[in-house]
Amino acid sequence: MARIVLVHGIAQEQKSADTLEAEWLPSLAGGVRLAGDAALADTLWRDARPGDARMAFYGDLFLKDGQQGGADELTPDEWTLAEALAAEWLRNAASSASREADRNRAKAELDLLGGPAGETQGVRAAARPVLNALVRLKPFARLGVAFAERVVVKALKQVTLYLTDETIRERVQARVAEHVGPETEAIIGHSLGSVVAYEAAHRHGRPLPLLLTLGSPLGLRTVVYERTRPQPPSVPPGVASWVNLADRDDLVAARPDLSGLFPGADGVLDSGYTVDNGAKPHEAAFYLAKRGTGEVLSRALTSGGQA
Repeated sequence: MARIVLVHGIAQEQKSADTLEAEWLPSLAGGVRLAGDAALADTLWRDARPGDARMAFYGDLFLKDGQQGGADELTPDEWTLAEALAAEWLRNAASSASREADRNRAKAELDLLGGPAGETQGVRAAARPVLNALVRLKPFARLGVAFAERVVVKALKQVTLYLTDETIRERVQARVAEHVGPETEAIIGHSLGSVVAYEAAHRHGRPLPLLLTLGSPLGLRTVVYERTRPQPPSVPPGVASWVNLADRDDLVAARPDLSGLFPGADGVLDSGYTVDNGAKPHEAAFYLAKRGTGEVLSRALTSGGQA
């Protein structure tokens, strides 16, 4: 059991709990230190003790025997979802990208695509025009359409497996449950891990001072929102504070303001925070190292300790 439970996102299958803790905890401690809580920062990293913070690792569940890279090719149905996901990323960029040039480009690309996503035939060919449009925006512009396609394939495969395969879902949740107990004061999830953390908070049921979601796709109606558990979605019971942080250019974080999507959000869910992660808007370590992240964690653990 851990005081702080960390939950990673996609594409971590070649790592481990130990390597991810070594990546996350210095950044998280740095954010807390920037927030002025040196004692907590030292507890998280320099003077860390067993049970202070643990990574709930599940990346290996996406590897198959003899497979080196993780995600397989998508099925036709998953390619249809890939098209929908890419189109939603593009619409998000059109409305909220930090650079006016990217907003205008995204709007122009949507106009060129014509009609709602999904009107064309499914599978890879249908997703290609949307991917070609995405590649002209940050953060894909320097990386090429082939990379953009790999990002969508890997994201969709792992997100889809978690949301549709009951065996995978239960095994992932079991990994989180190994670390969550009465002493847990914060669950922090990034990317797909924010969905896992959200569902784990529902299952936890006990008082939880903080649920912190970073770069979260929970607002993606086409892929995630309507497949979360339980349905209909709501703020997990027992959560005293849920804070959702998003970079405006993080396309995975479909919408930073989740309050209208989750009943019970008043006074609990604060998703008005925004951060600037520079050239890597979806990078977990950059989210963790922010002063705002540190302030949220320090405040929650202090109040939790006094409760």
